[in-house]
Amino acid sequence: MKRRRFITTSAAAIAGAAKAAPVGRTFRLWAIGDPHVGTDIEHKRESLADAIRDSERDFDWDIAINVGDFSGNQGPPQDDEGAELVRQFGVLKKHRREDFYDIAGNHDASRAGEPQMAWFRKWVDPLGENTAHSGLDPQRRKHPVTGSWERYEFRIGNAMFLMMSDRNDLPLPMGRGKLGGYPAGAVTKQTFDWWRERVEANRDLIVISAHHHMLRETTVGSGDWEGVEKLPDGSFKSRYHGVQKDAGTAVEGASYLYFLDDKPKAMAFENYLAAHPGTIDLWFGGHTHTNPDDNFHGRTHIERKWDVNFINCCALTRWHGSARSRPMSRLLTFTEGSDEVRVQCYLHTKIHAPKGWYPKAERVIKLGKAFRMA
Repeated sequence: MKRRRFITTSAAAIAGAAKAAPVGRTFRLWAIGDPHVGTDIEHKRESLADAIRDSERDFDWDIAINVGDFSGNQGPPQDDEGAELVRQFGVLKKHRREDFYDIAGNHDASRAGEPQMAWFRKWVDPLGENTAHSGLDPQRRKHPVTGSWERYEFRIGNAMFLMMSDRNDLPLPMGRGKLGGYPAGAVTKQTFDWWRERVEANRDLIVISAHHHMLRETTVGSGDWEGVEKLPDGSFKSRYHGVQKDAGTAVEGASYLYFLDDKPKAMAFENYLAAHPGTIDLWFGGHTHTNPDDNFHGRTHIERKWDVNFINCCALTRWHGSARSRPMSRLLTFTEGSDEVRVQCYLHTKIHAPKGWYPKAERVIKLGKAFRMA
């Protein structure tokens, strides 16, 4: 089947769509991911703190979604990196810690056999269960969450957010091996069943899903053997992601959500969306670090498939995967009464282009229904 591409690309089309949008209140969502704070701090760069400072100086936002990979450790993350993460959150001036809605990436997982996702739950702590360490007080959330650290939801007006953490802590073949964490994405069947139930029970809402990984063949580098290249002699070569020699089948899906429990290439979400197009409006992910103009195999950071908008919003890191990482984030502006959302790209360094807004990567995406604030 021919893949449907994102079509609103020109500056004129963007300006026209923005001009035609009805005037009303706005909700601004800052979408970020992959700060890998431990990697960047070794190079004397505060990946998360620098991005927060940029955002609070240069633009307004109401909440932030971070799609994970807070840690830069190849092995299980340690408490010193957790403390550094919390220190960097501490630069907030105009916002509070509770304005961030976070999920785990593959680098944030504890090793199989250790307390389940202990580091993420202690230091990132989306439910505020460990306030003394994370600094997140659930009573201070403007938009309370329901669920668990692994999967939770919250609502803003008629938009429902379904947040799902990666499970790289699961046993082989989907989780950590002797050489560290594997790049392929994983969720449990419980999480998929929860997502499907919430989607089907809320057909009247705008549904926004988030996971650390993109779905297969949706955005840049998210296809088979695109994260890691398979060579004719059967060996592997790194492209966007590192090669773990003991990873087995996980290498094929190094750049997308590959496992459902221990089933490889499960494609549970893809199959559901193909059979029920338009049942969600937006999928946020990250994981694959690259520049905002990359269109490997014809796919960019923002694409439309199955009547769903897919946005790879990462990465904030400069030094984790330094050959390709170009620090950036996205700002989405939802307007009361409009089914169109403006998506802007902000460059946090001058490596790829001048620091600040990058108009070439700006888009307007279309939702299945108009956004309402209440």
